[in-house]
Amino acid sequence: MGQLDGRTVLITGAARGIGAACAHRLAADGARLVLADLDPGVEKVARELGQVAIRADVTRRDDIVRMVEEPYRRWGRLDVLFNNAGVIRVQPMLDVSEAEWDRVMTVNLRAVFFVLQAVSRRMVRQDPIAGSELRGKLIQTASIASYRGGNHLMTPYSASKAGVVSLTRSAAQALARERITSNCVCPGAVETAMWEQIDKEWGALEGLGQGEAWKRRIRGIPLGRPERPEDVAKVVAFLAGPDSDYMTGQALNVDGGLVMGN
Repeated sequence: MGQLDGRTVLITGAARGIGAACAHRLAADGARLVLADLDPGVEKVARELGQVAIRADVTRRDDIVRMVEEPYRRWGRLDVLFNNAGVIRVQPMLDVSEAEWDRVMTVNLRAVFFVLQAVSRRMVRQDPIAGSELRGKLIQTASIASYRGGNHLMTPYSASKAGVVSLTRSAAQALARERITSNCVCPGAVETAMWEQIDKEWGALEGLGQGEAWKRRIRGIPLGRPERPEDVAKVVAFLAGPDSDYMTGQALNVDGGLVMGN
């Protein structure tokens, strides 16, 4: 028996990286999953796990409605949202254009809010999760960049993730009486395609060879190794499961000790 047996979960940004790792972990723990992404790779992840894939753009209202409806159409409820889709661009703060600022904010913050809102509107009307006092759980992906700051090369990204932490806590306050919790994970330097992009763009700006920016970033991790997507997936599984039912409004660092406290 898995700790998530019978629980239904929607994961955005599920085609790769943290989203795909969480899909594998939550499926192994017994969850029924709807995996959403614009990337066609989401269909491969779903086939591997025997789960449901849906191609959706989290920045489009019609896609959000269709995506949120899917678990209700199939199973009559949604127990957990893992609001994970995100983008980044590495460039000096003074070079950030309005278009690039808007792109990052639209995916990383605006979409996170409207997906959360659409899910919450359905969750407040459903019965509690089997064996729980809660009606549902909201989990967002933020970042240690949300409060660590200090890197002007990722200004829009850091600002958007600070917004995700704030949104997480606002939702926790707004929905507590409805018996819905809201928490977020704050990963550090994770071995994903996103960090490959960061390494390439950062290296180009500072004249670094391939992998050098990554080596700089992971050098100070106290636990002595880079973070893997599976490290984040373990914490997401905890937040999705019954052992975290009395937690809400929390931003949990998952970074190997890279940042001590927030």
